[in-house]
This record gives sequence, C-alpha cells and structure tokens, in this order.
Amino acid sequence: MQASSSGSQDVDRAPSGPAQAWRNAPCPVVVTTGGGALADLNGAAELLLAGARRGTPLAGTPLSWLAGAHPAPGPDAESGPVGGRVGERSFAAYPTGGDGGDTVWWLLDDTEEQAARTALREERERSAFLASASDELLASLNVDRSMETVARLSARHLADAAVVVAPPSGRWLPVTYADSSGEVTFRRLGAQAEEVPGLREALQGFPPVPSRWIDPAALPDWAVPEGFAGPVGSVVITPLPGHGVPAGALILLRRSGTAAFSDGEETFARLFATRAGAALSAASLYSEQARVTRTLMRDLLPPRLRQVHGVEFAGGYRAAEHRERVGGDFYDVHPGGAADQESFVVLGDVCGKGLDAAVLTGKIRNTLHALLPLAGDHDRVLNLLNDALLSLQDTRFATLVLASAVRDGERVRLRLTSAGHPAPLLVRADGRVEPAETHGSLVGVLPAVRSVTAEVSLAPGETCLLYTDGITEARGGPFGDELFGEERLQEALTECAGMPAEAVVERVQMLAAQWTGGGRKDDMAVVAVTAPYPGGGPGERAGR
Repeated sequence: MQASSSGSQDVDRAPSGPAQAWRNAPCPVVVTTGGGALADLNGAAELLLAGARRGTPLAGTPLSWLAGAHPAPGPDAESGPVGGRVGERSFAAYPTGGDGGDTVWWLLDDTEEQAARTALREERERSAFLASASDELLASLNVDRSMETVARLSARHLADAAVVVAPPSGRWLPVTYADSSGEVTFRRLGAQAEEVPGLREALQGFPPVPSRWIDPAALPDWAVPEGFAGPVGSVVITPLPGHGVPAGALILLRRSGTAAFSDGEETFARLFATRAGAALSAASLYSEQARVTRTLMRDLLPPRLRQVHGVEFAGGYRAAEHRERVGGDFYDVHPGGAADQESFVVLGDVCGKGLDAAVLTGKIRNTLHALLPLAGDHDRVLNLLNDALLSLQDTRFATLVLASAVRDGERVRLRLTSAGHPAPLLVRADGRVEPAETHGSLVGVLPAVRSVTAEVSLAPGETCLLYTDGITEARGGPFGDELFGEERLQEALTECAGMPAEAVVERVQMLAAQWTGGGRKDDMAVVAVTAPYPGGGPGERAGR
C-alpha cells in the first residue's frame, strides 16, 4: 500500500519549473512529438479538444493542420505561428521548444481578428472593384454599350449570370444578358415586368425585395439567360437608380448548389447598382440631348444647293472649330415659285462664334423666311429684320448680303444688296474679277438700315461669289499671322472663269484652308451663283 501510495503521488504531482509553465497557461497548449503525435496538453486544451488522447497522431485530432508543421524546431528554436481552425473557432499556434525534442504549441484564439482581417480584405477588394467599375461604366455614353458593361461586370464579379432590364419602351422591354464567361446578348421582348417578382417595383425605383422572399422557380424563361447551367438557386433584384428617374433594374442569378446571396452581398450589389444606374442615366440623358441636338441642328445647318430655274447655285460652310457644326455664318437659297420669278439668296455673318451665334443665326433665318413675300424689296426686308433684332435686346449684330437671281435668256440677272457685308465679287468670262457696287449699314445696331442695291448681269460661265469675312480675314501664310485678304481672293478667282459654281466654292474653301493650316479660324461661308452654259456646255454640271 505504501509503495502504491508513493507511485500515485508521482503520477499526480506535475513537474515543476520553467519547462512545464505551459500547464497553468490560460490558453490551450499542446505538446507534440517530432513524429507528429500528441504528447501532452493542458487543461484548457483538454476542454477545447474534448476526447483527445495522449499519443494520438495529430492527423486524427482537430489539430490535423499542425501535422504539416513537423519536424519540430529544436529545444531552443522558435518560428512563426501556424494557423488553423478547431470547430467554428480560428487559432494561431506559436511553437516553442520542449523537452526531448518535443514542440510546445501555444494556441491563441484569433477568430475575431481573422474575421476582421477577412472583412477588411473583402472591403478593400470591393472598393477596388467599385473604383475600376466606375471607370469602365463612365468610359462610354452609349446606352447599349453601358448596359453591356453593367451586365458583364455583374456576371463576372457578383453572380453566375446577370440580366439588365431597361425601362419599358412602349410595349417592348429592352433586356441585356451576360454570364460569367463574359458573353453579352441583347433582346427586345414583348414581356411584362410583372412576370418577375419584384421587377416592376425595381423599375419604378422602389427599394429591392430581399432575395429570400423571391422563389427562383417563379422566374419566367426570359428572365434567365439562354444556356444557363443548372436551375437557379438564388436571385437578387435591385433597382438601378438614375438622375431623378430610375435607369432600370438588375437581376443577379446564382446556380442551385452554390451559396445563396448573403445580406452583405445584397448590400454590395445595391452599391454597385447605384453607380451603374448613374452611368446608365448619364448615357440616356446624353442620348436624349444628342437626339434633340440633331433635330434642332437640321434647321441650323446650311441647305444643300442645286440648279434652280436655270440658275446654278453652290454653297460651302465650315465652322471655326472642328468639333462644331454650326456657328455665326450662314446662307440660304429660296427658289422662286416659277421660272420667271426671282430666287432669293441670303448670306450673313452674326457677331460671335459657336452655339450662341448659331442661336441668333437661327432666329435671323426664320425671320427672313417669314419675310419671303417681301423679298423683291431688299431695303424693306433689311429694315424689318433690323426691327426684329433690335426688339430682341441682344447686343449681337449681323452683316448680310441679299441677292435676287432670275434667268433672262442665256444670261442671269442679279440684284445685290449689302448691309455691312463685303461686296460680292463678279467673275467674268475673260477672268476679270470686279466687286459689285453695293454697300450698306449693319443690321441690328441703328434704328434703320441704309443700303444701296446693285443690278448686274452674268453671261454664261460667269459667277457671282458671296462670301463672309472668314475667308479674307483668315490668318496664316509663312508666319501664321498674315491675312488671306481680298486681293489674294480676287487673284484666285481669276482662275475660276468658266468653272461650275460648285468648283468655284471648293476652290475658294481649299485655298483658305491651306492658308490657315492648323491655325485659328473663323466661320467661313461661301455661295456661288453661276450662269450655266446653254446646252450642257463646260459650265453645266454633269448629270443634269
């Protein structure tokens, strides 16, 4: 009995000293052999590893992830921690040298730390994705291309497939599909948004329905991309908020068997949808503005000219800036009602450049169109236009030249009236160039316009050139600061005798463009009125 008592005391008495200090540690501590077996453990480790037995290989315990850390360091060696999980908890195991070549592993619970790191990493990845996605979404103002980008990014980063539904257009529903491969397709469907639970509300901008409330089996076939592998297991439907009005809705799909959308993923999807909706709304707004601009531009652009009642007309216009299509220079030709009635030609220059000048140009052209019944009286037309401009209380003014042309046998009779504008140039058949004897005051400045009308006659092959000062005041030449000038223009026109009206216009525009090179330009407008040769001669354009 005495020996037995002594032996029991040897077993119960724990060794003492620094080497065994781990036994009383508050954290779980295990001792492993160099062969990867569990040699010993403290009380906290016994609670953690319920049922673990000494001598058991680590591969058969919840600490199997420690088996790969062997062979263990020497008694005095230390190395970095090894990480792993025990049940739902995450631990970092720090090794220290033990007796006889064993390794003492100190297990520190870092579940919260790992969760925080994971959340931080995911947040950084999401922020980086949102930043790059914003760049891609804003790279285009084309609506269809923006919808493709939204669908492609959604399918690649948020789900297994994505469907972008634009607001209904009449009875049609524009839909863009994308899958994780990046393939994008577009369809216009005669479908109803009510067929998809929560879609109608999303298209109206209402908050999204939680995905757990949507039955994937209730989706119609058109709401799932063709070739989608497997049944739909989870669905998210979120609005695409726009500028004041919804830009559409986004449907995200995941296959059955994959993880359902978490609350965090749904929130992230809404963040992406906010940026996508803003991009789609901007593209739609730009598209609408471009459509309106094109509609209005049709009335502001100069008309295409042709031969009218035996009189040949040609015109050319170039705005000061390449990115602009209209400006302050303009021309119009209003054909006479019959061959013996005059055709009315207007060429003008509004003070200023760009859109503001183009707006006033449009008003002047509309006013002159309303004054066509009075076109036979140039002086009256100019004064009525002058009154209209003064009533606008606009500080801009305009210069104009009016021409009334009619065929008289083989010749063309012209009445020319200038109002503050360069006098038209007459190109005679022998190459002589002479200015018409007309002049007058500006329009829109003084209470009345005073002008002198010149009457001229053009023989076959002769041309009357109406032009704006953008031609003569074009700066260029060898040093880029010399005016093209009227003298240089007249010299160029001496080579245009007998040319068709269109060729004269192209020649003048080409010379002015060459003179300016890449320098600054003003608006340029040119109209040529030519008496064609009878019987399809050299002055008659081919194809008439």
